[in-house]
Order: sequence, then C-alpha cells, then structure tokens
Amino acid sequence: MTKTVLTIDDSRTMREMLSMALVQAGYRVLQAIDGVEGLEILQSQGADVVITDINMPRLDGFGVIEGVRANPDHRATPILVLTTESDVAKKERARQAGATGWIVKPFNPVKLVDAVRRVAA
Repeated sequence: MTKTVLTIDDSRTMREMLSMALVQAGYRVLQAIDGVEGLEILQSQGADVVITDINMPRLDGFGVIEGVRANPDHRATPILVLTTESDVAKKERARQAGATGWIVKPFNPVKLVDAVRRVAA
C-alpha cells in the first residue's frame, strides 16, 4: 500500500523538490502552500506523514503541529519539520508541540526519504 506524504511549504521550488524526491521513492504526495491549506487537506484526504515548513503566511509550522495534534484522528501522525531554522529554542518549541523530527534546508533527498521511511514505518 502506498503511503501518503503531505508537504506544507510556501515555496513552490521547495514543494517541487520534495515532491520529486518522495514520488521517486514511491510515495503519494499531497501539497499545501500554507498551514491553513495543509490542515484542510489533512482533514479531507489524510496523510501518513506530514512535512511542514515553519515560516509561512496565514498559519506557521508551529500552528500546523498544534492543529494536527489537536485532531484525535491525526494525533499519532508523524510530523517532520523542514526549515532553514536551526535555532535550538525553535526546535524545542516544535518538539514540545509534537513534532517527530527536524530537517534543515537545504535537504539531502536521500536523507529526507530515509527520515520519512523511519517515521512512516
């Protein structure tokens, strides 16, 4: 059964790079341009893994993590944060909110797919 990954990032280039790496690895990819759209897609279509940026308009990555964790249907869905941020306080805030892992941009496609495989297992 094909696993579905929801990517949430306001950068079209980043969404395309994520999609390419994940589709090549055999994943079905859903894409959202911000946290609001991401939570809507998760609610309507579901996902096995969520990858979210932190800095986005309308609803940032922290809001996404909190929104996913607040929904009983998705409380256990793994959430990977993919961001240019490397600030320890922000990492800790994401972890406290319920993030599963943290990947710094620019990402290595092989390592990204490995991380997705680990959390989706």
